[in-house]
Amino acid sequence: MPHGRIVLLVTSPRLPAGILTAAAWDLLRAFPVLAAAESDQATALRAAGIAVTVVEPDPEQPIALLAEHGTVVWLAGAAGDEDFARRLGLRLAREPALAELELCYGSWDPPGARLLDAVAVIDRLASPGGDPWKRQQTHQSLAPYLLEEAYEAYDAIVSADLGALREELGDVLLQVVLHARLAEDLAEDERWTVDDVAGDLVDKMVRRNPHVFAGEAVDGVEAITANWERIKRAEKERDSVLDGIALSQPALALAAKILQRTARAGLDVPLPEDAELGAALLRTVAQARADGLDPEALLRQAALTYADAVREQEEAGSAS
Repeated sequence: MPHGRIVLLVTSPRLPAGILTAAAWDLLRAFPVLAAAESDQATALRAAGIAVTVVEPDPEQPIALLAEHGTVVWLAGAAGDEDFARRLGLRLAREPALAELELCYGSWDPPGARLLDAVAVIDRLASPGGDPWKRQQTHQSLAPYLLEEAYEAYDAIVSADLGALREELGDVLLQVVLHARLAEDLAEDERWTVDDVAGDLVDKMVRRNPHVFAGEAVDGVEAITANWERIKRAEKERDSVLDGIALSQPALALAAKILQRTARAGLDVPLPEDAELGAALLRTVAQARADGLDPEALLRQAALTYADAVREQEEAGSAS
């Protein structure tokens, strides 16, 4: 039988120090605690009355305490801990009677924890000493990239390439986090942070989904959509059903959105009858919507089919 056990206590660096499981606190209070370096976690433990001793990351250090205490806790998280754990494992493999090696998770990364890493990385890049290109950007200079990354994510969805979608959504997230980081450097009365962005989103989702968060009874998806629109109108206090439409979106999609909002409001506004090309295109979009079709997607597909024909003719010409 082993003479004792050495517990490697692993904690999440993305949670505030001192937030640990009950099992971890029981271990820390009952047995000696060693660490390879000072850390926020060690400071928090000492504040709670736990003695943390910083020693060299040498396997013999915890082994020497086993005869007296039976169990020793190693507070993982310092640089070089992986090498220490490897050497300790090899040492105990040669002499298994010395101790059992046990891994204990004192805390775990919560869902979304890597978002904190993304915020930290962008903060480093956009701060003094970081990346000069990112530091000289503005909301205006980044605007084209936001559109470009959104279109690339859209292309990944259309092509059903989920691997590419994962990467492209990361690029979209980069734009969101970078815009928020730049906003931190605005004048005090204009300043906001990524937490403000996330907080506004959370508040909006809670308000607009009372069937989930407030126990409101709904009858199907149509009622949910109607609820959303009703709450949105109350929030925005808009003068027109067309307020809030993104005017910089592609013209075909813009026309479809205007027609959609007009129909949803129950307004009967005649379409232009003149022969001007723009009016004819608008009537075509209206007919597509009446037929339950997406004019933007249809035109995109037609354009891509035509592009394939162009490439085929180019290849035929180069082969002759």
